[in-house]
Amino acid sequence: MLSQTTEYALRTVVHLASQMPTPQTTSQIAEATLVPRAYLSKVIQALVRNGILISQRGVKGGVLLAKSLDELSMLDVVNAVDPIKRIVVCPLGLASHGKRLCSLHSKLDHALEEIEKALGNTSLAEILKQPSPSVPLCDFPKPTIGT
Repeated sequence: MLSQTTEYALRTVVHLASQMPTPQTTSQIAEATLVPRAYLSKVIQALVRNGILISQRGVKGGVLLAKSLDELSMLDVVNAVDPIKRIVVCPLGLASHGKRLCSLHSKLDHALEEIEKALGNTSLAEILKQPSPSVPLCDFPKPTIGT
């Protein structure tokens, strides 16, 4: 239901949150999140443009979160790169439906609303604090040269 761009953006901010307050380069983020570097650059640009990240140039430069972990919700990240598209009129353009959604599209829109609420009520701080036997972005196996 969420796009690949959204997945990449969420991986990026979770990684940056786990590295606070140290800026991370695009290469470091790409390696840690398994996001292709060229694609990651576009995702980072969108996150910077929408106030989620700060990009700093220079020797100690890199990318940082623009807000505290408590202030930044998962929905903020989603909306910065690929907002959830709610169903407000009949997607089929049926004149007889107008703004009254049929039961199918009404149910789908309700599900999208619940997703928005869940993401909006979940901060990055909660993601990092949530107990789990698996940690976000656990160590990925590194390819070995010559094998």
